[in-house]
Amino acid sequence: MELLPRSPAEFGSARYWDRFFRQRGQRPFEWYGAFPELCPVLHKYVRPRDKVLVVGCGNSELSEQMYDVGMCQDIVNIDVSDAAVRQMRERSASTRPGMSYLLMDMLHMDFPDAHFQVVLDKGTLDALLTDEEEATLAKVEQMFAEISRVLQVGGRYLCVSLAQAHVLKKAVEYFSQEGWVVRVHQVASSGDKQQFVLPVFVYVMTKFRKVPGSAARILEICPEEQDRPMRVESAERLLAAVRDRQHYALLCSQISKTPCREQVSLDLCDRESGKPRYTLHVVDSPSVKPSRDNHFAIFIIPQGRETEWLFGTEEGRRQLAASAGFGRLLTVALHREQLYEGMAAIQAELSGKVMELAPPGLPARQQVPFLSVGGDIGVRAVRHRGSSALSGDFVVEDVKGDGSCYFRRLIFLQNRNVVQSEARLLAPTPLPGQKKRRKDKKKPSPTEPPGAIDKSYLCCEHHKAMVAGLCLLGGPDALPGELAVLVVGLGGGSLPLFVHDYFSQARVAVVEIDPSMLEVATRWFGFCQGERMQVHVSDGLDYVAKLAAEGTIIRASQEPHRAQWVPCWYDAIMFDVDSKDLTVGMSCPPPAFVEKPFLQKVKTILKPEGVFVLNLVCRDAQLKESVLAALRAVFPLLYARRIQGEVNEILLCQAGPAGRRGPAELGARARALEGALRQPGRPWDSSYALADVLQAVLVL
Repeated sequence: MELLPRSPAEFGSARYWDRFFRQRGQRPFEWYGAFPELCPVLHKYVRPRDKVLVVGCGNSELSEQMYDVGMCQDIVNIDVSDAAVRQMRERSASTRPGMSYLLMDMLHMDFPDAHFQVVLDKGTLDALLTDEEEATLAKVEQMFAEISRVLQVGGRYLCVSLAQAHVLKKAVEYFSQEGWVVRVHQVASSGDKQQFVLPVFVYVMTKFRKVPGSAARILEICPEEQDRPMRVESAERLLAAVRDRQHYALLCSQISKTPCREQVSLDLCDRESGKPRYTLHVVDSPSVKPSRDNHFAIFIIPQGRETEWLFGTEEGRRQLAASAGFGRLLTVALHREQLYEGMAAIQAELSGKVMELAPPGLPARQQVPFLSVGGDIGVRAVRHRGSSALSGDFVVEDVKGDGSCYFRRLIFLQNRNVVQSEARLLAPTPLPGQKKRRKDKKKPSPTEPPGAIDKSYLCCEHHKAMVAGLCLLGGPDALPGELAVLVVGLGGGSLPLFVHDYFSQARVAVVEIDPSMLEVATRWFGFCQGERMQVHVSDGLDYVAKLAAEGTIIRASQEPHRAQWVPCWYDAIMFDVDSKDLTVGMSCPPPAFVEKPFLQKVKTILKPEGVFVLNLVCRDAQLKESVLAALRAVFPLLYARRIQGEVNEILLCQAGPAGRRGPAELGARARALEGALRQPGRPWDSSYALADVLQAVLVL
């Protein structure tokens, strides 16, 4: 028995529906949306004394169920199918005296104006608006006009729909232009036995008198998990919000049936602000043998640790899932703009939503564990928010790391998953939720950072490799003496500070294009200028080009009142500068810094035996090859140190005359350098291990 139409146009044909209902017989046909699912929404907008019109009723049980539960008992049902109308009259004639069924075309209704308080449509608009042909749109316009005519002011048109984009767009545009309030409800699903994967929506169009000349529109969406609607500013945003929920439903359906071959990422947004509140990653581990208790777990990443390799990279999360021993691990990152009351509150907030992402084969009523590091959600305190014309919005925040250490971080919000600069705090700073042991008698100045910076500690692995590269200077067993070092890119200032403090005869010039970063480094990261440390606020490209053209620099002599002109040669030049252009596959440095003509200028201001140290972050393999080719053309001696777990690669470049050195010799030179730097009374972290850093170097 063939019930489907031969073409979409047949959905608007009375002859098709007559044949449909005769062949189907007495069995009720529900397009989608069972009454238990629709009841909470209908109950909000249908009052017991309302006069209700159901258009295109078919043989659905919806109006009968509304009548039987006492929601409303004055209901008129119309349909173009004589077979459906006769069938429904027989079902309700003796038991529902307030229910009537009429053979009538909704495009040409016989009712007087303003006759109903509610018009209910379940799937009728979807069936009529099958395409966007002119004839179809004319029918829809006529349908809307008739509904508007028979509704009283203040009446509601309730349309149950799958919200295809062209259907929702037409309804929203028509009624909002007429001055009606438009609200879209997502219907909560009743379980896993759904006829349609896509969620069901109810459009609620409330009739108001059109105010001449008024362009104001009231457009709202009410997701299934909340009662209070959210206002949106345009029809496009409303359609986008519905589309996001449809995509989410498709995703949930897909991953509930088959394991994820690739990690799936999605954001859950705050109801009030619409900003991301949680970022979820679905990670499946095919190697884990499933048992009753290891199907599914949720891992809450402590605040401030989402950028760590284990939590912030695909490979890290894959390793985390495998070590946790669950077939599917759902990692949850917390956003800095949001407030969280604790693990129990997060668990209560997420417990319903995360189960929609459960893996196939999860036993019914299975308890799903929530995991974390140390059983808490971590600590994060934003110390400063700022904005720069060059760097955009940024934050300075203190976070608790692994163990008892606290760190201060600079984050550019345009790339919020990357730590721009980081420094360790000497002592834990009192943070929200942390008890103070005693009251401090002296209150800190509001202009001073709340915690002391450990200037002896290099948090970034690539900075350790950059410092290790200085072993190429001087003799094989001697610490380089008086050094002239140029650092392009200040950030929080930890790299130039370390060189300044540990190389006691070094004179460090820092070039930073963004004056806001100098202020941040000085106020929040303990950076300071002095006789051996000067910052030049300038574009690094211009600064290097100017020095290369002039060929000289001014250095302070031993007699402060005199200045001495000397050749413009640096012992070491370090580039640690990020690119603001996120469209390029290289985030450090900007491409112009590694073009051959500019590299020639770098060579011009570098001593013949000097070293050029470059922090390279490049995901584009072809672009990386071109960068390496340009470097080789200018610097014959080229060494590379890849940073484990990161994209960073430190390139050590020399023009000669020293011969090429292998990893063993580099390791020996690094040990000598480390021994010279480790002086009594001077802090030295065991993680530096400069020899280990350079023994893994590649000779390019």
